[in-house]
Amino acid sequence: MPRIYLPFVSILNNQISITAEKAHYLASVLRCRKGDELIVLSGEGTCLRSVIAKCGKREVIAEVVEKLSSDPESPLDIILVQGILKGEKMDFVIQKTTELGVKGIIPAITERSQIRETRKIARWKKIAEESSRQSGRSATTVVHEVKALGDFFSLFSDRGTQTSAPGIIFYEEGDISLKDAADRIRDTRSMARDTKGKKFSRYHASNSISSLILHPSSFTIVVGPEGGFTKEEVNTAKEKGFFAAFLGKRILRAETAAISTVALVQFLFGDMGY
Repeated sequence: MPRIYLPFVSILNNQISITAEKAHYLASVLRCRKGDELIVLSGEGTCLRSVIAKCGKREVIAEVVEKLSSDPESPLDIILVQGILKGEKMDFVIQKTTELGVKGIIPAITERSQIRETRKIARWKKIAEESSRQSGRSATTVVHEVKALGDFFSLFSDRGTQTSAPGIIFYEEGDISLKDAADRIRDTRSMARDTKGKKFSRYHASNSISSLILHPSSFTIVVGPEGGFTKEEVNTAKEKGFFAAFLGKRILRAETAAISTVALVQFLFGDMGY
């Protein structure tokens, strides 16, 4: 059954109007026709089963049949802060970590970044949307605007004022293994649950970086670019409460490290270990 994302779903008389590029995609690429079923996703968890009542290249009208309760999203909101990579490596990381269920991706400029600016945000957002659709997710990974790593860390309080660790920064000369970091994080907070044992809301009203990373159910992963992090950057992260962890004895490429760490954290704290 075809699936399509609409960031803002407007239902009028039990109908959804799909226009512009997405209408063309349904009519010309997927070759949808009147009577075909269609899943409409809001990107924030709303999943609607509908039937196409009208199908044109400029507008598709879909009648809502039911709201589906299926929820393939992880209970853990993983935020990947990725030092911008060269060429198609960044595309690959965004595609694969979206499949793995990350909530948000923040492209970061670090001291060793070879790319200091980019015009690819729109492209990366499109890759994330397509990957979310392809993998059957009910929410879309949010690709944020580029942020300097130092500015990102400034959003966090110093360790002395925090009650829990916000996440992990991966560093070849890290202090502890990922397993040890996971054990310590388990000791400092209960992932994605409040004091009454209820799950936190997974879909936040705001897509701002601060509202996402400071949400109690969030877990931040910080991965460097091709040249890795400097000791100063790692020390700053540690001052903010991040654990500096290593991934084993072998040196991994930046894109391999990003995908591996997301998968491992999803296994340890999210839903891949079920």
